[in-house]
Amino acid sequence: MQEYYVDLHVHIGRSSLGKITKRGTSNDLTFSNIAYEAYHRKGIHVIGVVDCVSPWIIRDIEELLHAGELVEIPGGGLVYSDDLVILLGSEIETRESHGCSAHSLMFFPSLSRVKEFSRIMDNHMTNLEYNATISRLSGQELFDIVDALDGILIPAHVFTPYKGFYGNCTHRLDGIFNPSSLERIPSIELGLSADTDMAGQVSELDSKTFLSNSDAHSLGRMGREYNTMLLDGLDFQEVVKALRGQDGRRITANYGLDPKLGKYHRTFCRVCEEITELPPPITQCPKDPKHRIVMGVLDRLVMIRDRDESPKDNNRPPYHYQVPLGFIPGVGPKTIDRLIDAFGNEMGVLHKVSREEIRQVVSEEITDMIIKGRRGALSIAHGGGGKYGRVEH
Repeated sequence: MQEYYVDLHVHIGRSSLGKITKRGTSNDLTFSNIAYEAYHRKGIHVIGVVDCVSPWIIRDIEELLHAGELVEIPGGGLVYSDDLVILLGSEIETRESHGCSAHSLMFFPSLSRVKEFSRIMDNHMTNLEYNATISRLSGQELFDIVDALDGILIPAHVFTPYKGFYGNCTHRLDGIFNPSSLERIPSIELGLSADTDMAGQVSELDSKTFLSNSDAHSLGRMGREYNTMLLDGLDFQEVVKALRGQDGRRITANYGLDPKLGKYHRTFCRVCEEITELPPPITQCPKDPKHRIVMGVLDRLVMIRDRDESPKDNNRPPYHYQVPLGFIPGVGPKTIDRLIDAFGNEMGVLHKVSREEIRQVVSEEITDMIIKGRRGALSIAHGGGGKYGRVEH
């Protein structure tokens, strides 16, 4: 078996015909561009693309298969350029009885299952051709559809105030899914503003593996969070086994942002336009309780957790903080291109290339920040209210 880099949350913003499938994403975020970026620049081995319910994206996939640029493999998934596998999925918003809504990821073993999923979801979504996300289903109803099609469902960015189950809907997932369904959900996605130690304070999640995915809305954001998995090959079935910890397959590490860099780490007052610096939980504006706030992930977690710290004996893989090149002050697209041209891909720059080698390409200051980022030693001002945290000089 071998370790592979896996990012299971990348959006397809546009079809090859320019049809918008995910608003708020880059124009160049097409299926073909995602495959090229993952393989040639990011060094990722498995990508999960999450807007495949769209008829426009299904059309693109069929054309790429016909042209021989993609090939379906027996274990599920599509292979691109020998050692990049693409898993076909969607991110769907569900609505619960108490008025909230949340996002889940789902992946399927084959294009035929995706096409059937799209056909079914056309009955539960308004104008599916131009809305590949919002449904009228509950989380449990969506799970039942996905499970019947041999897919897996993963609650997405579960702690975020916008469309995360814990952040927006419930204190416990057992209030959303029935016991047998919850048991079959293998993983939850942490989101950019949380890490393993934070999520481990909710005991309900002890049986779930944790995923750190990029939730990329542009090509450059791919791989800003990812996982390493020990697999006996690259396909859908192998990834599912790793998510479930079966037959020796497993997640060996999570690589993610320091949660302080996330857009929703701390509570933000919309009126004062300030991110709180006070100890959590901050549930209202300290200056005026009538002001509207955006609840921070850390603040929400302190409210709903049922223990003060994550157990130390749970055998979870390590969570490694990383600071993507685009977050480092002074590193722009041209500098990123120089580093990738020199060392092959961003993963190598962030985690493997020596200080001496990096210094031959960029300044001492940038080199120092890259190395400090590996150790979690950078000074970071935390984010909130939709604003990313920032690395301070």
